[in-house]
Amino acid sequence: MLRLRAFKAVNDLESCQKFLKGHGDILSSIGVNKVTSSTESWMSNPGTYVLVVEDQDSGEVLGGARVDTSYGNSKLPIAAATGYMDPKIHDFIAQESENGTGEICGLWNSRKVAGMGFGSLFLTRAAVAITTQINVKSLFALCAPYTVATAESFGYGILKEVGNEGTFYYPKLDLLATAMLLPDTAVLTGASELELERVGSLRNQPNQIFTEQSRRREVEIQYQLDLNL
Repeated sequence: MLRLRAFKAVNDLESCQKFLKGHGDILSSIGVNKVTSSTESWMSNPGTYVLVVEDQDSGEVLGGARVDTSYGNSKLPIAAATGYMDPKIHDFIAQESENGTGEICGLWNSRKVAGMGFGSLFLTRAAVAITTQINVKSLFALCAPYTVATAESFGYGILKEVGNEGTFYYPKLDLLATAMLLPDTAVLTGASELELERVGSLRNQPNQIFTEQSRRREVEIQYQLDLNL
């Protein structure tokens, strides 16, 4: 069984370091040396929350994602990633920050769990679920092409007002990223019935064991999403 655990970054430096190394290794394997979400600064940011996929027996971190919030001490990674190409992203973030916003970022999975659904689906599901605990009313994301449809299943929409109809060449010129916004994390307008059901379940019962269905197989996950805030 795999564990999907949430925690505040400043409360678990050891797990943050495992996350950073795993994320860095994956980026290096695809020829990306640096992205704005892979710096070490988030580990000391009180507005950052971390999700890790762990092997329960070994404690190895096999994947993860972060929710960086507007309550932290640094700007959202999407601003640093795209703001120099289109400054309008700063206006959108400022507007959403009035009610509390954040960004799902740094999403990755190791080859050991490739194809199980952690690469986008289960980690995004958990990240959206914890937004009600951390008072985040909207969520940005910078999505690779293969994760756009997954984001849309949670109610995300493409921010067509920025970049080239919402797209940017990032993190390098031969890779495309799409700026997206989930405008109402509480209601999830436009989300699929499955995601409304699963996110609702994880909000009502943040700590649960559930057999999730990915495209290729069933995966038993022990969720530990209660942040005890």
